[in-house]
Amino acid sequence: MAEYPARSSAPRSSDSRGSRGDSRGGSGPNKRRFQVRKKVCRFCVDKTPFIDYKDMKTLRFFITERGKILPRRISGNCARHQREVTVSVQRCRNIALLPFSGEK
Repeated sequence: MAEYPARSSAPRSSDSRGSRGDSRGGSGPNKRRFQVRKKVCRFCVDKTPFIDYKDMKTLRFFITERGKILPRRISGNCARHQREVTVSVQRCRNIALLPFSGEK
């Protein structure tokens, strides 16, 4: 059996980039910063009292071209309005205003 050297539990220094020097995270000409905007619920901003299942123009934003309902993390809705969107899309599908699946 081969014996392996014991690992040291000492913390590594922050300057352990190797011989090339890694430009990620450094301050150089290739450094880019992306400002991530917080998604806001469009229904909370507009202060709409309810989501109408007959308003297909609004509901089209929340389904994919395959007919799936977009999740909350992608659509940006709050939990309350995402539940209302889901119920409205299901009602709209049941009365055949929206398709259950996308067009083939």
